[in-house]
Amino acid sequence: MLTIYSDAHHLHHGCELKDGVLMPCFEQPGRADTILARVRATGLGPVAAPGEYDSARYARVHSPRYVRFLERAWDEWTASGRSHDALPLIWPVRDLRGDIEPEFIDGKLGFYAMDAGVAITAGTWKAVRASADVALTGMDALLAGERSAFALCRPPGHHAAAEYMGGYCYLNNAAIAAQSCLDGGAGKVALLDVDYHHGNGGQSIFYQRDDVMFLSLHGDPKYSYPYFSGHRDETGAGSGLGFNHNYPLPHGTGWPAYSEALNHACGRIAAYAPDALVVSLGVDTFKDDPISQFRLESEDFLRLGARIAELGLPTLFVMEGGYMVDDIGVNAVNVLTGFLAGGVGV
Repeated sequence: MLTIYSDAHHLHHGCELKDGVLMPCFEQPGRADTILARVRATGLGPVAAPGEYDSARYARVHSPRYVRFLERAWDEWTASGRSHDALPLIWPVRDLRGDIEPEFIDGKLGFYAMDAGVAITAGTWKAVRASADVALTGMDALLAGERSAFALCRPPGHHAAAEYMGGYCYLNNAAIAAQSCLDGGAGKVALLDVDYHHGNGGQSIFYQRDDVMFLSLHGDPKYSYPYFSGHRDETGAGSGLGFNHNYPLPHGTGWPAYSEALNHACGRIAAYAPDALVVSLGVDTFKDDPISQFRLESEDFLRLGARIAELGLPTLFVMEGGYMVDDIGVNAVNVLTGFLAGGVGV
């Protein structure tokens, strides 16, 4: 299996406000480094650098003004006299105006953010752009005839929506790749999110569309981040009604209950008969993950990959979460080797 990877991810590592404390972000460079080392150690396949794409490709799922904000945010922040990480301090909640973009950077940060886990640093835009390019390059490989590829993206993307960042995510790599697949001639794409946290960004982007079926298995939002998205009754709207499927699961979920939900989701994908599958691959469902509450074992990720392989679809895996750095390489690559052992091929 081809892996796409960029060293540019090292340019981004900021702080986050968690548990009332400002601390180094859980989403750190060692995550991707550990996965890459495991890819190479297992001989998964070749590793390639991404191509470079025009930012208009990102604007196929994000608004142009949001992409422009990400590109300019650090310069605007430092122009105001500050050199530490940029974090939002106010959000347009409830009855505050959310339709007018502020002109000052402090207002813009809150306008385009859902939480305080998306610091912007001097290298953030270059890292974020490279991450999206990794996903686009992986999709180009599928469009060129590869049956599977692994986009080793960092920062992750599945919490980013058309006009907001959050949950360590800035550009929605998986959604950008899915749209690129459609732009490349596909009629329908399925986007399966197996990260512990609901993929609110992918849901939001495709919620009113029927050319991308979105499915997410995740911790119940009554108790788990992002709290305000991912309930079962969120099934799409307009043309997208019936093409959005959520599987919220309780704390402590292990493989038996998880696999039941996965089988149901895969059944829906098979019935939808897409031309390709994009998988938002989070392995924070692991039993020892420090910020998640499922109980999957490392061997379960082999089973996860094998079940996805049974769909027989051209498949792009896009890396998302997973914060037990010591085990993230084993768990992520187990999904990929399980998939290949399932018979779809390289």
